[in-house]
Order: sequence, then C-alpha cells, then structure tokens
Amino acid sequence: MSETPGAEDKEPEQASPREPSLVDAIAPLVLLAVLIAGSLALFGLDALDGPVQVALVLCVMAAALIAMKNRHDWHGVERAAQGALTSITGALFILLAVGALIGVWNLSGTIPTLVYYGIQILSPSWYYAATALICGVIALSIGSSWTTAGTVGVGLVGVATMLGVSPAITAGAVISGAYLGDKLSPLSETTVLTAQLVGVDLYRHVKRQAWTSIPAFVAAFVAFLVLGLMRGPEVHNPVGKDIELSGLGHIYHITPLNLLPLLLLGFLSIRKAPAPLALTASTLFAGILGAFLQPSVMKDFVGGSSHNPFLGSIKGIWRAMANGFSIHSGIGDIDRLLSRGGMDSMLPTIWLIIGAVTFGALLEEFGLIKRLVHPLIRAAKSRGRLYLTVFACAFGLNVVAGDQYIALVLPARVFRLEFARRGLAPTNLSRLAADSGTVTSALVPWNSCGAFMGAVLGVATLSYAPFAIFNWASPALSVLYGITGFRIEKTTAPDPGRSSTEEG
Repeated sequence: MSETPGAEDKEPEQASPREPSLVDAIAPLVLLAVLIAGSLALFGLDALDGPVQVALVLCVMAAALIAMKNRHDWHGVERAAQGALTSITGALFILLAVGALIGVWNLSGTIPTLVYYGIQILSPSWYYAATALICGVIALSIGSSWTTAGTVGVGLVGVATMLGVSPAITAGAVISGAYLGDKLSPLSETTVLTAQLVGVDLYRHVKRQAWTSIPAFVAAFVAFLVLGLMRGPEVHNPVGKDIELSGLGHIYHITPLNLLPLLLLGFLSIRKAPAPLALTASTLFAGILGAFLQPSVMKDFVGGSSHNPFLGSIKGIWRAMANGFSIHSGIGDIDRLLSRGGMDSMLPTIWLIIGAVTFGALLEEFGLIKRLVHPLIRAAKSRGRLYLTVFACAFGLNVVAGDQYIALVLPARVFRLEFARRGLAPTNLSRLAADSGTVTSALVPWNSCGAFMGAVLGVATLSYAPFAIFNWASPALSVLYGITGFRIEKTTAPDPGRSSTEEG
C-alpha cells in the first residue's frame, strides 16, 4: 500500500520545459527554406501538387522533435496541432464550397455567361485596370477577398483567356482589387480582427488604412492601364473572339438569368451570412436553375438521354460539386476554361494549408518565433527600423507559418507595447500589421491565401505574384511612412520604462 503513492509521485517530478535556443529557432526555418527550394528546383510549379506539402510535413516533424528535445511531451505537440486545425476549419469549408461552386457554375452557365458578356464589353487595352476596379468594388461591398476571387475573379480570368490577354496579369489585377476591398471593408473579418487585436475603433482603423491603400491602388491601377495599352493592340483578335462567342452561344443558353446565382451570393454576403453557407446556397441555386436553363449541357454531362431528367439533374449537380465540370466542345480554349472545379480539386490546397498552419502553430506554441523576434525588437532603435521589423516579422510569418491570421495576431501581440512605449498611436500598428500581414499573404504559394488564390484562379501563385501590384505597393508605402514620419500619429511622449497608454 505504501509503495503505490510513491510510484504515483514520480510522474509530477518531470523536469520543466526549457526555453529554446537560437539554434532551435533557426533550424526549422533553414530546413523549410532548403526543402521548399529543393522541391521548386526539382519539380518547378508542379511542386505545389505534392512535393511542397511533403516538405511542410517534414518540417512539422522537425519542429516537434525540437519541442520534445526541450522537454515538451508529444501530447503538447498534438494539442498545438489540434489548435492549428481548429483555427482553419472555416477556411477549409470555404475552400470546399468554392470548389463545388466553380464546378456547378460552369455546369449551369453562370461562368460561361460572365465570359460571354465580358468578352463583348471589355477591351484588351483597359482590361487589367477594369478587372482590378471591378474586384475592388465587389470586395468592398461584401468584405471578402476569397469570395471575390473565387467567383467574379474566376470569370474574369476566363475572359482574359478568351481575349488573349495574360491570365497571370489578370489574376494579379483580381487579387489587387480583392485585397483593396478586403482591407477597406468594415465587413471584412481580417479588418475587424486587426482593429480588435490592436485595440482601436473599427472605422478609425479603416480610415487610417485608406492612407496607404488608396495611393497603392491608384499606383496599381495606372500600372495596369500601362500594361493593357502596351499589350492590347497585339492581342486583340476580333475573328477569334467571334468564334469563341459563337461557341459559347451554341453550347449554353446565354441569358442574364444565369447570373442570378451571383446576385444571390452578393446579397447573402452583404447580409453577413457565413461564407460557406452563402457559397453552398448559391451553388445549389445555380444547379437547380441550370437544370431548367441548360438541359442539353446537363444531359451531356451525366452521359446521354437514358437518364430520368430529374434524377439526371441531381446526378449532374452532385457530380459537379464533387468532381467538377468537364466538357468536350472541340474548342480548346472553352474546354480548358470550363473543365474544372469540384471539391476534390481543392484537396491538394487543403493538404498544403494543413501542413503550413500546423508548422506555424508549433513554432508559436513552443516559443521558437518569439526567440527570433525579441532580438529584432531590441535592435530596432529608430522608428523606421521598427516599421521594417514589423513588416519583416509579418511577411516572414506568412512564409514560415503559412497563414495570414498568425501573421496578423503575432505582430499585434508582440509589438503593441513597444509602439505604446515609443508614443506611437495604436492605429499605426493596426495599419502596418494589415499592410504587412493580410496583403502579402496572397504572394506566398504555400500560405493559405496564396494556395487558395492559385487554386481557384487557375494561375500559379509565383506566376501572378509579380503582377499583384497593390499587394507590393501597400506594405511598401506603410514602411515608407514609418521611415519618413508621414501620416504617423503620436500619443503622449514616449515612456522608456513602460507603456504610456492603457495598453499596458
């Protein structure tokens, strides 16, 4: 009897965890850089179809081993990973819903109708600029860069293919507009989160963001105009356009009614319906509408006339949601544009996001990121260097952690007191964090945002990234303001001892 308590008392005597060393903090990042570079060198852009995901899983294992070396147990690693997966549940459902939506919108004629009208209305000479403006207005209205890119953006990239203009530049314009609207919309969850993290009024935060966002978008808009004017006369081909319009008109019944699912999605988004529910409702509505408006397309898709029309429509909608839509019209551009979508098309992206976010969560949970950041804060003696440090931290987290929320949350937590100590108003940090974390997330192929944009637009992240001009200009302006002091708000005189505001 007396031996049992003694045996039970041994477990609590386990040594407490150790703080990570600088080598511990650097090693996973070096491994990530080597594996990502190696996968890109060996497989090129196809690396995102599996090799990069494997690299991220190996990095997760390395981070777990470092945590266990520092006396954390495996259960702690599992809890950190579970927390990471919990944080991206909403994003994964959005990805699956967007995949289903693209498949059914192609089946029902929504995307073909967008392309048909777009070819008639939009000119190559100002196509890129118009794309950025359209996406900016829509994202500002609904507050979601993902929904904008996954719906209207898909159609606009399709129109670009038909017009003969660059899909990569068009995707860059889509993302530039989508992130302008996302940043300035009070309906955007990242905008709301940033304001809450730093402790500023939402509308005050939006107003301060406009100081960098609007000039950055103007610069992007002008650049897209120049790119369009340079390329427009070379690619404009009226004969080819007529053939493509005729092809779409023969395959689908083109009518404005096909755009009703897009209007429903916009209405639900403005009414703040959860994104997965809004996307699914629009998908099912499009499928039902397509059963009446596109019976021949539906019949060909499900395989002939032997099926009961009612059951055939159900089968077609179900299959398009699961595996996407495919068509063999004999016109290569139309077949490539419309044969895509489906939940299963998003599985490589989901694999990528799970690996990246789990890796980032382990780095945060076991103090590896903090071990790297605090020396940077101590070295940032001037305001300009502090701004550069925040940007480097946020962008670096988008690269190594693979998720914009980590890139937003950590800088807001780590630098909040330092900004207050130096007498800098919290609006400075909220603007800088959004410019550095939210906007640059779409530029990293294995980040959840970059992976999503590449998957839904059908353009590799590394291909569109140079043309996502707003996403480069916005953080550049934010850092420039910090260096020059332009549009920098002060609180009270800085207190070298502790925070001068209530943020302490």
